[in-house]
Amino acid sequence: MEQTEYLRDYEKRLQNELLKLCTNYKMLDGVLLSSEDVEGRWEAIALDYMADAVTQINQYPTVAVAWAGYLGMAVANFWDKDWEQHCGDEYKSFYGADGFDDMDEHIIRDIIGFPLESSYAKEIEEMMRRCAYSALTLIRHENIEPQSPMAYYTFARTVKVMYRIGAAIELKRLGYKFEKIDLPSC
Repeated sequence: MEQTEYLRDYEKRLQNELLKLCTNYKMLDGVLLSSEDVEGRWEAIALDYMADAVTQINQYPTVAVAWAGYLGMAVANFWDKDWEQHCGDEYKSFYGADGFDDMDEHIIRDIIGFPLESSYAKEIEEMMRRCAYSALTLIRHENIEPQSPMAYYTFARTVKVMYRIGAAIELKRLGYKFEKIDLPSC
């Protein structure tokens, strides 16, 4: 129980930190846009993503964390375009020509539709890198024993937050926003 509370608190702290970071860079507006469909899709693909990311964490920790953000962007984009067609896409459909290694480029260029040389693609790359660095810094400050079960669970929570951040960034780019609705009183 104590471990679950710790992980829940860690996830909340990380999400707040990354939300502030993205808001400071005008990628978000202080709120984490989301959809139940997009959130639910993470549950379906998380294990496959983790299998890829864990193999990258020692050599390419930023990639292991950041690619989850790109994955969130792709799922949010599909949710907006044609969810019925894409809601069951296999995880590997997000791979680029080189598999997991160029997933980021495939998502930006082929799914979201921006040339890799575009200013938007470069802004996203920089934002994902900054978010990943911030997440990795927070993990280091937690003083968790490397390669322990707790390290795995913390990493799992980290990439889940990155997925949410990526989805929120794409939903904002697509024009979604939270608005207060005043309902007539009865």
